[in-house]
Amino acid sequence: MKRANKAARKDDLRKEYDLRKLRGGVRGKYVERYRAGTNLVLLAPDVAKVFHDDQSVNAALRSLIGIARARVKLSA
Repeated sequence: MKRANKAARKDDLRKEYDLRKLRGGVRGKYVERYRAGTNLVLLAPDVAKVFHDDQSVNAALRSLIGIARARVKLSA
């Protein structure tokens, strides 16, 4: 399948977009953050009402991990 010629492509950008302002971007600007392995998790609205910040979520999950490990040791 051949690609359409640039001149033949339909310009579907809005008039207010100035393509000249898009020049000069930095390639790989956030690559170090990506390689660091940041994990983002979207909380359900009902859960987000209870946990207002990342520290409270982490504390609850650490407690749950401790409980789960204790139960595994008891059952083994």
